[in-house]
Amino acid sequence: MAASRWLKPEVYPLFATVGVAVGICSMQLVRNICTNPEVRVTKENRAAGVLENFAEGEKYSQHSLRKFVRNRSPQIMPSINKFFSDPN
Repeated sequence: MAASRWLKPEVYPLFATVGVAVGICSMQLVRNICTNPEVRVTKENRAAGVLENFAEGEKYSQHSLRKFVRNRSPQIMPSINKFFSDPN
């Protein structure tokens, strides 16, 4: 009965949206745990105290996606925006 109620074609976009959101959250969680220089999971790393490793922090904050969008226009669809906003 529950399967027939929730597994309708109208609900598939909701499942996809929630799945993408959970995937993004999971990716960010794994990224922070594995590569963030401020997070130390093992006891040996926690015992080191505060490290002033600026190169590692710079590498973490300037990741490949940020480098990719750095010099791009902050628009979602620039061609459509240009078509509707620029008079010819």
